[in-house]
Amino acid sequence: MDISFMLLLFLIGFSGSFISGMMGIGGSIVKFPMLLYIPPLLGFMGFTTHEVAGISAVEVFFTTLAGIFSYRKGGYLNRSLIVYMGTSILVGSFIGGYGSQMLSAGQINVVYAILATVGAMMMLLPKKVGEESSKAPVVFHPWVATSSAAIVGIASGIVGAAGAFLLVPIMLVILKIPTRMTIASSLAITFLSAVGSAGGKILTGQVLFLPALVMIIAGIFAAPLGAMVGKKTQVKTLQWMLATLIIATSIKIWTEIF
Repeated sequence: MDISFMLLLFLIGFSGSFISGMMGIGGSIVKFPMLLYIPPLLGFMGFTTHEVAGISAVEVFFTTLAGIFSYRKGGYLNRSLIVYMGTSILVGSFIGGYGSQMLSAGQINVVYAILATVGAMMMLLPKKVGEESSKAPVVFHPWVATSSAAIVGIASGIVGAAGAFLLVPIMLVILKIPTRMTIASSLAITFLSAVGSAGGKILTGQVLFLPALVMIIAGIFAAPLGAMVGKKTQVKTLQWMLATLIIATSIKIWTEIF
């Protein structure tokens, strides 16, 4: 792997991780298509879908961890929500990550496109404006939180994502969690998802460790910077940015499939 290719991977990892830290997502919704399409577009050797999913899974593990440290002192981490959804998504993502070896590249792309489409649709649903104070009591249905996280975990584990681009709208629209608490808590939940997804990918030999390392280094620098920007950005702006990102990615992936 030459220097120019490593630099390209670093830039992909940095830009995707900055977005991930700012909006509380694992970043795979951005980096999956970037890793799949940009290298061959610029004349470099392309990755297979399985390799992209493996790299994404390992890299998201570290970027979400870095993002958690940036939010841990803000008082927005909801421990009860993290326990319910985190435990469920950990199991689901391991099942998806381990079982993905039995799927073809086309099937993985379809799963990814479905995830992005559902996420885009959920972001277009009207949202109840919640109290943004970290001191306000938050009530949610444990079974809804647990079951939704398990489903997201299995699907996101297949594509090497942490699933935050679905978890965030689920937490905002269905569970009615305040936006800043959603962003902070989703990082902790997606970290657990990344543990399961990366574990399944590593055990089945789907990870290229050198490209993953380059992406990890970029992510460790970029995710905290994104989190700092996110904490200073208006809530409505974050919501619109996340919705636009998911919708654009969904359209792109379906266009490539058809």
